[in-house]
Amino acid sequence: MKALIIGATGATGKDLVNQLLNDKDFEEVAIFVRKTIDIQHEKLKIHVVNFEKPEEWKNHVKGDVAFSCLGTTLKDAGSKDAQRKVDFDYQYEFAKAAKENQVEDYILVSAYGANPKSKIFYSKMKGELEEAVKLLHFNKITIFKPGMLERKDSHRTGEVLGSRIIKFANKIGLLESQKPLPTDILAKAMIKSSKIKSNGYSSIKLGNIFCFAEKSND
Repeated sequence: MKALIIGATGATGKDLVNQLLNDKDFEEVAIFVRKTIDIQHEKLKIHVVNFEKPEEWKNHVKGDVAFSCLGTTLKDAGSKDAQRKVDFDYQYEFAKAAKENQVEDYILVSAYGANPKSKIFYSKMKGELEEAVKLLHFNKITIFKPGMLERKDSHRTGEVLGSRIIKFANKIGLLESQKPLPTDILAKAMIKSSKIKSNGYSSIKLGNIFCFAEKSND
């Protein structure tokens, strides 16, 4: 199989790329990044792209399964408009290109609580992306909705503190649904889902990951 990835330089993306490169079921792993990365592997194909100009790279989005794990924070983005550009616009253009190029399997990392009707900006944006991708009617769509992610060597103060608080709560039987999830476990689940043949609707719960698979009738 050939895998396509957007968000390959993030915590989940890095784990996903490493695992795919070591997976015998994948012959090629193509990543779409804003700047080159220092990884060399015979199976790896790096596309350095300008996400503002999908017409320049959309023809390269060809393969068997597309993984979308791109994302940023409001702090890093600088504004809600800038965050939406990364978390919605870039991901939707990638999904649209995959659909146009007849990629059958699309796997999206969303977020716990994503809801297009939410009054919370982040949750609303993630929910709107889910709905937009579903309307593209891939043969198979899998959406993961993890809660807090546990990233290796994270330097995000709020994230580290939040993870410690939730872990403490878990020890006394609280907030089990929000148990921090290691990104390598999420990546492993994403790859596993790409190998599952599904029809109709199904739902899967893996730890605190929720996802569904959709097969359109088009």
